[in-house]
Amino acid sequence: MDLIIDLGNTNKKLALFQHGELIDLRQFPILTLKSIRDFMHQHPGIENAILSSVITHPASLTRFLSASCNFLELDEKTPLPIKNLYQTPITLGKDRLAAAVAGSNMFPDNNVLVINTGTCITYDFVNENNEYLGGSISPGILMRFKALNTFTGKLPLVSFDDQLILTGTNTSESILSGVLTGAVAEIEGITSRYQQKYTDLKILLSGGDQKYFDKRLKISIFALPNIVIYGLQQILAFNVNNSK
Repeated sequence: MDLIIDLGNTNKKLALFQHGELIDLRQFPILTLKSIRDFMHQHPGIENAILSSVITHPASLTRFLSASCNFLELDEKTPLPIKNLYQTPITLGKDRLAAAVAGSNMFPDNNVLVINTGTCITYDFVNENNEYLGGSISPGILMRFKALNTFTGKLPLVSFDDQLILTGTNTSESILSGVLTGAVAEIEGITSRYQQKYTDLKILLSGGDQKYFDKRLKISIFALPNIVIYGLQQILAFNVNNSK
């Protein structure tokens, strides 16, 4: 069995795969070493583990995992099932890289654009030659709401409202319109430019705000929740198989 640990900016996830199938997934606001120990105790037989972290984590975590199983910590030097052509791989977010791997694995020999809607909205492109070229990063929905409140004197902090308002009739509705309608238009606009440049483009959508966008985007997309988790498992399996 494979243990996947994803320490993101907002969510921390533990996942368990058996023969390439996801059999358990848990999410934590804060993930402690005790939580990982308990999870592994509940699932005896874990042979391999991968850790992806975009936050600072204690050295005790990596020491424990190294002593417990065949352990891999994802970094810019980790061998990948895709060719990474990003000019600054050391600065590339591990979540973006894992999402690109999952997209390429889902649609091999195709041009694939992966859109992940979380803390940020990220766009990551893998071409038909299995080459990761890069993409785009923009603020996520919550970040946009917070920015309007933080960097202005009087605009309120508006809560996420699952509706699409074109013309706001008060300040709160106007913020909702600007943020939500704007984010939908952004995604449709960026994907349209990729579609003009690359034929037979496959578009994958994932992330915490996936359901909101999935209902409103007027483009053909494939939804894959927890795409980063799947990509991490595929990176781990690639390295395990290559070490045999």
